[in-house]
Amino acid sequence: MSRLKLKVTPKSSRDALLGWHGEQLKIAVRAAPDKGKANQAVLKVLSKILGLRRAQIGLVAGHASPDKVVDIDLPEAELRARLGGPQAP
Repeated sequence: MSRLKLKVTPKSSRDALLGWHGEQLKIAVRAAPDKGKANQAVLKVLSKILGLRRAQIGLVAGHASPDKVVDIDLPEAELRARLGGPQAP
């Protein structure tokens, strides 16, 4: 299980990964931050990009904030390899 920090931009023109800012992955979603719609969109985008079932990704912090933390059912090295992100120390 890996933990990933996200910076989310809701109401964007597209659903996309925007890149890394240090250890935080920036992600944009079209959904508005209304009644959890943006949170669900974030989880859907991550599951598609990572090739995982939606049930393998869970939001653990930041339900009402653009700064979020998710748990992902992948080893840390595999997660970083799939996302092309910075390697863990």
